[in-house]
Amino acid sequence: MKARYLIIFIALGALSLVAQKDEPASAGLALTPPMGWNSWNKFACDVNEDMIRSMADAMVKSGMKDAGYEYINVDDCWQVSRDANGNIVADPQRFPHGMKALGDYIHSLGLKFGVYSDAGSKTCAGRPGGLGHEYQDALQYATWGVDYLKYDWCNTTTQDAKASYANIRSALDAAGRPVVLSICEWGTAKPWLWGKEVGGNMWRTTGDISDRWTGQNKWPDGSCCSNGMLAILDLQVGLGSYAGPGHWNDPDMLEVGNGGMTDTE
Repeated sequence: MKARYLIIFIALGALSLVAQKDEPASAGLALTPPMGWNSWNKFACDVNEDMIRSMADAMVKSGMKDAGYEYINVDDCWQVSRDANGNIVADPQRFPHGMKALGDYIHSLGLKFGVYSDAGSKTCAGRPGGLGHEYQDALQYATWGVDYLKYDWCNTTTQDAKASYANIRSALDAAGRPVVLSICEWGTAKPWLWGKEVGGNMWRTTGDISDRWTGQNKWPDGSCCSNGMLAILDLQVGLGSYAGPGHWNDPDMLEVGNGGMTDTE
């Protein structure tokens, strides 16, 4: 009888190993809300490798890394084109050593490397988007050592948000590298209802934050919205139950240090 139990235990153990092997690369990511630094709210398109390296250095020297801030994320405008094979190309003037070298430097400091792309044909700044290149881009990101992908929603026309973000998550998992997926859909299609299901680790719940304390204004094209800090907070009411380990509400980035609000604010 003991031998029989042993065989059963071995079989169960083997099944457990198979289950672990079949888990996607993204399993176990973002068990706490991801914390770090992103280039957009301060620098917008004025990004380059020296500045990003200096921010990584500052994250360590300031003590922010020790406090749990670990991501250094390059937002829009690092990319300029696609080559003859359709591979995304980083700006050779601003990133002369390439994105892998930048990621290697960030990793050498014990930090994690993030990049930006878009689910549409172009990014919000008009650079090449990810539409139709999802699996190709995911493989490129894995080669560069990317740990975090912010995926925007500009120039998406008639795309379905849930299907588009499920597609990029499948592409990231197929590439075999664990990458946090930040769904930047601005809350339009209520991603808190489906973000966890499609493998998103966080999802924007609002339009963009602005460096002011109150108020909400529409963008020049009539879309919504540029939000003050209190407006952002008000829009989080009722969303807390959708957040948890591995999947978080994202009320956009902090504006600390940008000068639009007082120190108290």
